[in-house]
Amino acid sequence: MINNIIDFFTSPIFLFYLKIIFITIGAVLSFGIILILINTNWAKFRFLEGWTEFLIYRPFGVNRTFKQWVKISKRLEPGKAEDYKMSLIEADSLLDDVLKRMGFKGENMKERLEQIDAKTLPDIESIKKVNKLRNSIVYDSDYDLSLDKAKETLRIYEKAFRDLELF
Repeated sequence: MINNIIDFFTSPIFLFYLKIIFITIGAVLSFGIILILINTNWAKFRFLEGWTEFLIYRPFGVNRTFKQWVKISKRLEPGKAEDYKMSLIEADSLLDDVLKRMGFKGENMKERLEQIDAKTLPDIESIKKVNKLRNSIVYDSDYDLSLDKAKETLRIYEKAFRDLELF
């Protein structure tokens, strides 16, 4: 009886059907994984964007950062003080996001800026000053910001982005 059971499980027919079952299961699971990867942003984010940016010799995330920068710089056109303030706040937030993606640790922008040396950002002291200006704007709603000061501050942020090779 035991020999018959062993013979059955080792017979070529049983092994052939077992192989077909496992090949079918493997094909279905592989097809499912491919469908999941196509329908999620993971494949696009990890594979397509990475290769595209590699082929055009630009750092990762540059296109998205540049588009956000264009929106920020357009805020200076209408001529409202609130727009000037928002443009500086958004520029600081954009730089903070870039520094996070670059791997600088810290709870806030000030802590991340403390980790940066002059080799990474040659004008780090100016960045610290405009970060303080941003904090003044956020915590003092009556802060008066002129167009010239806003443009000068955005130039400092733009220089920082250029130093980080994002533009």
